[in-house]
Amino acid sequence: MSLESPELEIDPLLDDRKTRIVVCCGSGGVGKTTTAAALGVRAAERGRTAVVLTIDPARRLAQSMGLTELDNTPREVAGIDRSAGGSLHAMMLDMKRTFDEVVVQHSDPERARAILENPFYQSLSAGFAGTQEYMAMEKLGQLRAQDAWDLIIVDTPPSRSALDFLDAPKRLGSFLDGRFIKLLMAPAKVGGRAGVKFLNIGMSMMTGTLNKVMGASLLRDIQTFVAAMDTMFGGFRTRADATYRLLQAPGTAFLVVAAPERDALREAAYFVERLADEDMPLAGLVLNRVHGSGAAQLTAERALAAAEALEDAAAEAAENGAAERETGGGDAALTEKKTEGRIVDHGAGHADSRQDRPDDAGTADATGHPSDDASGTERLAAGLLRLHAERMQVVARERRTRDRFVSVHPEVPMVDVTALPGDVHDLDGLRAIGRELAEGGPSAA
Repeated sequence: MSLESPELEIDPLLDDRKTRIVVCCGSGGVGKTTTAAALGVRAAERGRTAVVLTIDPARRLAQSMGLTELDNTPREVAGIDRSAGGSLHAMMLDMKRTFDEVVVQHSDPERARAILENPFYQSLSAGFAGTQEYMAMEKLGQLRAQDAWDLIIVDTPPSRSALDFLDAPKRLGSFLDGRFIKLLMAPAKVGGRAGVKFLNIGMSMMTGTLNKVMGASLLRDIQTFVAAMDTMFGGFRTRADATYRLLQAPGTAFLVVAAPERDALREAAYFVERLADEDMPLAGLVLNRVHGSGAAQLTAERALAAAEALEDAAAEAAENGAAERETGGGDAALTEKKTEGRIVDHGAGHADSRQDRPDDAGTADATGHPSDDASGTERLAAGLLRLHAERMQVVARERRTRDRFVSVHPEVPMVDVTALPGDVHDLDGLRAIGRELAEGGPSAA
């Protein structure tokens, strides 16, 4: 019997007007993007003004919501039932564009132009390690500050990097407080000839090596970038810290999404423990793509035993049919068949006697011999039983995997979402997922 866990109630979470941010995190390939989109659709159709922000590089969200494109600007999703007064927008984080917006918003036009045209900045904003996570925090902070939506749903990147944005303020602070950055910022702070003299003294030991490794032009670009960004560094850190506190606030809810597989639930355990360490409010775990059966009372063992019995019967029938065809050449040929323990003479001296027996109607082939219809039906039934046995084995394996997680984290509320036969590509599919989330119940057998 499966271990029970508290029930994760999705509708009360979405209906609570105090819930302003829902963050979906989890490893890759567990349906996190679909879950975030389904939550957005369900929340909007229950009266919330919602926006879904994805920083997953895959573009499945746009396809499922019927959008031709998804970019850094929130776009309204058509086809949402607005009878309850809600609406839904969706967007995908454009890291570089968000960085550009921050630069333009927090610096004067001349300084902004110098930064945007700087080659080092262009490389940094396009793909520097950690920039995406920091910009995700920037965008989340922007959306919250606009106050145009009363619910923001965040779909995070796959794998453990999904929680890297929690580290963004700390990493940014370490970057800005590092000796290398301070050294590069010093000439701009001193200014004039003193700055040049300081640069010559302070960097004489390292510029030769840096020029060889980085190139003199790149080093100048970095110095120019740091000098231009000097007045903005404090603002970056302040806003990142504010967003971090926002994620810890009571109005935020984290949902860990996982599949009933060993690796996925191991990652889910990591997320649960990490969120607890960071004092982040965990709402619960969505166990996605759970398999079940409409005939759960038929165990895998019984199904396999029945399949073997049918296959043996089909093989015996095939052997009897082959023997009968070999010996049934004329009127004098006799064939024997075991029927309920009796030997029955089908020939009786007449080649066409089978056609006169009502019990044999529909079982003769064109040559007058018994067909393989019966054995074929038995083989088909055996195949279906084996498929059922495989499904029940999957169900049992998923249950054991889930039980291991529950035994370690019995306090985490959970909800099951049944595996669908195909991918979700439209609003109806997202609505179906939303109903599963709301009605899936606790993770217990």
